[in-house]
Formats: sequence, structure tokens, C-alpha cells
Amino acid sequence: MALLTVLCYPDPRLHKVAKPVAQVDARIQKIVTDMADTMYEAPGVGLAATQVDIHERILVIDVSDSQNELMVFINPELVWVSPEKKLWREGCLSVPEYFDEVDRPAVVRVRALDINGKEFEVEADGLLAVCLQHEMDHLQGKVFVEYLSMLKRTRISLKLKKRAKELIGER
Repeated sequence: MALLTVLCYPDPRLHKVAKPVAQVDARIQKIVTDMADTMYEAPGVGLAATQVDIHERILVIDVSDSQNELMVFINPELVWVSPEKKLWREGCLSVPEYFDEVDRPAVVRVRALDINGKEFEVEADGLLAVCLQHEMDHLQGKVFVEYLSMLKRTRISLKLKKRAKELIGER
């Protein structure tokens, strides 16, 4: 079990756009395993490779109550979104201890490759739809707080920078 370091907002590496995975091989499968271990340990329901400073289009998600239904999305593409929107309270492993509401499409359809490189498509609503959109934003270099007002973003950024300095000072 290899735990990866999760980047914390406003780290500029969170704004890098991820490149497509050329081939699903043992290297990618190891990244997926390490990402899943990191997500479960955090604990979280989703993690994008960008958040662990790997800039390839890889997501791991598990929205099950028992945290035993890992979903892997390699090179995910949003192929359809519903016109209906839903306001959902979101959090993020890269923005610890902060939650806020984001308005997103209520239903989405995503096409991706699984851990074996096989293409699949999933239609999602509820938490899975939110999680997919949230994690796919990370692959585009976007953090959920960017949907919030500039005032809120600035406040969050300052608070997290201060916290990081305090943690460094404690060492």
C-alpha cells in the first residue's frame, strides 16, 4: 500500500491540465491502486490523479456506504449532461475542512476506460454525478472553490496558506 501526497489548494500544480493516458499498462494500474489506497485512507469518495501531482487523466471513485465499490475512470469524457441542475454541498481532499454548495447538472453520462483498458459508459445521478463532475474538473485544472465567489476563494486560500505555514512551523 503506497499512500500518495494530496496537493492542497492553492498549490499551482492543481491547475495543470492532465494529459490522456496513452496505454493502460502495469504502471497505470499501480497508479490506480495507489490512488485508491490514498482516497480510502483520507477518507474520501473520489480522487483525481492531478490531486496527487500525476497529470494523467485518471479518476478513482467510491460513493458506496461500505467503501468497497471502487470505480476507475481512465480518460473520462463527459458525453451528455442533463439540462436540469442540482445544488450539492461539496468538499475536496485538496481543500481540507471546507464545504460549499455548487450547482451542477443533475445527471451525466461519462465514457471512459476501466483498469483493464476496456471502454465503458455510465449514466449517473446523485452523489456519483457530482463526484464525476468534481473529479473531472480536477483533470482540467479546476478546483471546486473556483465556482465560488472571489471573496470566498480568497478567504479559503489565505486560511489554507496560514495552516500550511503553521504545520511547517510545528515540525
